[in-house]
Amino acid sequence: MFNRFTFFFAAFLVICLSSAIAIAQETNKNPDLMWLEKRVTAMPGQMMGPFVILPNDRLFTIKDNLAYLSDDDGTTWKSWPLLPNGPVVKVSNERAFIRTKNDAIILVFMNLASERKWKWDKKNNAPAPDSRLDVWSMRSLDEGKTWIDAQPIMKGYCGAIRDMIQTQSGEVIVTVQPLLIKEARHATQPYISSDDGKTWIEGQLLDFGGRGHHDGSVEATLTELKNGRLWMLLRSNTDDFLSTTSADKGLTWTKMKSAGIGASSAPAMLKRLTSGRLLLVWNQVYPEGKSTYERRSGNYSQRAGSWHREELSIAFSEDDGKSWTSPIVIARKPKTWISYPYVLERRPGEIWITTMQGGLRVKIHEQDFVGKP
Repeated sequence: MFNRFTFFFAAFLVICLSSAIAIAQETNKNPDLMWLEKRVTAMPGQMMGPFVILPNDRLFTIKDNLAYLSDDDGTTWKSWPLLPNGPVVKVSNERAFIRTKNDAIILVFMNLASERKWKWDKKNNAPAPDSRLDVWSMRSLDEGKTWIDAQPIMKGYCGAIRDMIQTQSGEVIVTVQPLLIKEARHATQPYISSDDGKTWIEGQLLDFGGRGHHDGSVEATLTELKNGRLWMLLRSNTDDFLSTTSADKGLTWTKMKSAGIGASSAPAMLKRLTSGRLLLVWNQVYPEGKSTYERRSGNYSQRAGSWHREELSIAFSEDDGKSWTSPIVIARKPKTWISYPYVLERRPGEIWITTMQGGLRVKIHEQDFVGKP
């Protein structure tokens, strides 16, 4: 009896091991198969976001030139034109989107329906002088049914828009990425509104240097710290994020320095949770367990940077970013970029993470990773 049990148990282990090896091999061969950490729940078919939450727990988002509303957590959506009577807009995939304390919805985006010109001279490593993709803003005061104050707030070429927040005192700050034509690199410029997105003023230009169509201090995310200062993390090619703070609601910023967070050349999303913790979602500089990765320079950037985007990671901070939990890879997709994350705290502790690249649509629960606050 003992021998029979031992035989069947050994056979069972062999079958399990063989299946695990087969799954791992198939995942490596097939980039359409995405690995998710065991505490992560897939949300197949969900829209990309970013989202805002409306009264009665409804979800609202934007895609192209349509507004979308869901009453069932994104299972089904109804849509309508954003601006049926003009002006003509087409909202970029990279955009910033919030609902303010006064219930205004503000949308800031690159308007793909406006004049759009882009050409990079590879020989001289410089952009065309007439490169153009304007940044627009508009707002709704009736839960997205109609929109007003549609206007360009930055004329020139913008490479990305990633984040927008409202401070405790009511200012709205959005991070815009102008292309510096003469310098042949990108920089970041905050725009600040004190009237719920009706008008905007420019903050200090944040220029780190470099040369190339993906060089500079770019694709910023930001949050308000508990001491009232603003904190910004910016993508760079330094194997780290650049860090800067503002004590005057985004008008001026400290000199950018290393944040001490290993990061590839890809943007993060920084989110203040209801618990008071900070959540960081980003692509680490190297794949888990490795210390090398392919690097890019030349027309991309002066400094050779890691472009590792096959894994998306998270970490939490209890002390406003002074220290972080160990990074946890939540998704992996071989030979595919999983990057440009958006974050929504759908309900306290229930966090939705979606990406522009790679089509990640998942949710996690804060307490599964760091426990109750």
